[in-house]
Amino acid sequence: MRTFFLRQCFASAFSFFFAALSYGQNPLANDPKAAKAGEYEFRINCALCHGLGARGGGRGPDLTRGQKVHTHSDAEMFQVISNGIPGTAMPANGTNGQGVGMTDEEIWQIIAYIRSVEVKAPAKPMGNAARGKELFYGDANCSLCHMVQGKGGRFGPELTEVGGSRTVASIIDSVRNPSRRLAWGLTEATKEFPQEYETITVVTADGKEIRGVALNEDNFSVQMMDTTEQIHLLEKDKLRSFKKSRESMMPVFSPDVLSDKDLDDIVAYLISVGAK
Repeated sequence: MRTFFLRQCFASAFSFFFAALSYGQNPLANDPKAAKAGEYEFRINCALCHGLGARGGGRGPDLTRGQKVHTHSDAEMFQVISNGIPGTAMPANGTNGQGVGMTDEEIWQIIAYIRSVEVKAPAKPMGNAARGKELFYGDANCSLCHMVQGKGGRFGPELTEVGGSRTVASIIDSVRNPSRRLAWGLTEATKEFPQEYETITVVTADGKEIRGVALNEDNFSVQMMDTTEQIHLLEKDKLRSFKKSRESMMPVFSPDVLSDKDLDDIVAYLISVGAK
């Protein structure tokens, strides 16, 4: 009798969550207790990339925005959390080395938490996106180092999705204080997360100094890109000197170099691209 009862409970719970997933409904939607439990699960499993409060980090997007790039419905969000997003740093549930893997109920709790902290987009977006695009490819010289939608330089991080993955405050801080948090660089299949854009300065055996950003490095070699976008693969034991720094190659754009209004317009442009 007890076994039959447990089977019935399990079947009912399974049916409940399967139906919720099929119809795009979170069975724990608008449940404050579920959202609170979801916050705890989020801190353990998600905050490393998405930041405390789900406001975004260096690796994952800001989830407090009502409009998201990869998900719209709760069911889509469930699938993303469960299965990850191939080709990105978003891992499948239980494979990121953080936490021990979540049950379906815990995933729904996290979704309830994310929905509870979402904020609606402002009625009037900050800045002028059209003017920001002109500045990005023009007087502000952003495109000399950064690429958006396949156009621009390769020396700095690619920015097509940055407006949809990071908060306005973090983008502005990256421009005003570029060394505070270095951006993430190229992604490799063998690495859980991309390597950072650390500054490398080397002097070769013939006395040539090369300065650029690190792309890949191990104990014996370093791959780096210089300011002309030339890639160098160097053996460390053949170098006269090798120095690594967390001082960003990106210059500090203070308000007297790039005004607040101009920066607002550039951020508006990046947001308009990242939201697509």
